[in-house]
Amino acid sequence: MSVAVAGRSPTTFDIKSASLPLLTLRLKSPDLARLAEELLAQYGDRPDFFEDDAVVLDLSTLPAEQAGAEIDFQQLGELLQARRLRLLAVRGGSASQHEAARAIGLLQAPDLRVAQAAAPDAAPARRADSAAVEPPPPGALVIERPLRSGQQVYARGRDLVLLAMVNAGAEVIADGHIHVYAPLRGRAIAGARGWAEARVFALEMRPDLV
Repeated sequence: MSVAVAGRSPTTFDIKSASLPLLTLRLKSPDLARLAEELLAQYGDRPDFFEDDAVVLDLSTLPAEQAGAEIDFQQLGELLQARRLRLLAVRGGSASQHEAARAIGLLQAPDLRVAQAAAPDAAPARRADSAAVEPPPPGALVIERPLRSGQQVYARGRDLVLLAMVNAGAEVIADGHIHVYAPLRGRAIAGARGWAEARVFALEMRPDLV
């Protein structure tokens, strides 16, 4: 019979906290057929855009009337796998959705709260050529993994929030603001559709182009 000795460190293992590169898929509709069509339209010409990246499925973004909708997580996982994405965990959603997710081996992730950078003071007057351009609506595309050289992310009609490094040669584009809670070493283009008040924020600003 073995006896645990108090105060003695184990010699066969260590348990440490880890920060892993993950993507968040914010589901806005339970219609998987439509999701497949839009994934094809967005990434169909770039089959190597993802490289077996792990994905956390966020169900908190479903409309209120569809919040408890039944979701075929097995089909969704296969759909993402076809685009080289690996469904790992689920956050948000209802108890029945959590049960269905656990049934196929998915984990339950905690809710994510992203700190928003303070918006800059409004300029006293807009330039005449940008007066008709409206700012993007609220809501942001959140990217949790580092971006490698050659990769591009575009937040159409909204802000872009990045929680990991943007490496040299990568490109991030948003119609609204860009917030990088990590070093920015690639290219960053805010206000891509002409919103002159869009800004780029980064913890470490060393971009190829802003």
